[in-house]
Amino acid sequence: MLHVWEILGILVFCVSGAIAAREKVMDWFGMFVVGLVTGTGGGLLRSVLIGDVPPRVLTDPLPFVLAMAAVVIALLGSAWWKKIRRVVSTMDALGLGLFTVTGIRIAQGKGLPWWSCLALGVITATFGGLLRDVLRNDVPLVLRKEIYATASIIGGLAMLGMDWLGWPERVVLAVTTVIVVTIRMVAIRYAIHQSQDG
Repeated sequence: MLHVWEILGILVFCVSGAIAAREKVMDWFGMFVVGLVTGTGGGLLRSVLIGDVPPRVLTDPLPFVLAMAAVVIALLGSAWWKKIRRVVSTMDALGLGLFTVTGIRIAQGKGLPWWSCLALGVITATFGGLLRDVLRNDVPLVLRKEIYATASIIGGLAMLGMDWLGWPERVVLAVTTVIVVTIRMVAIRYAIHQSQDG
């Protein structure tokens, strides 16, 4: 089931990146590059940090296929995307939840302590979006006052708590994803931001 979560996460983030690139009037190749970077950036950094090299993006063609599919989805659904406000943020929220889960589980498979697993879960979930925003010449969401990395941290802590309680794996994966996505979407819907002194 974790493998399915990872594939879904890559696809969702690739679509997020492709749509974001289209909004900046990039051509299909630009959409492909931004989609691929968004879908694989977090996993790439995580793999490097834990010594899992070469990273999957260099050994498995699936991420490239998913990035190409994302370009097609972004192009064919262009009229529909325009009717949906903040569609990139919505896709990003779903990817955030999926990748928080996969990042933590992969780190746990390396026998790392809980705090390292949590950190790698957040890195996996946020770094692709950071690269997407940089390529779009935007200030990355994770560096703004947005409830973004915070949503991943809360979901990750909840996941570790459910593990400690011995909850079934499928329940843990699903509930964690829902928690992260819900926090992020509520923050977007009601324009909730982290407080900043001054």
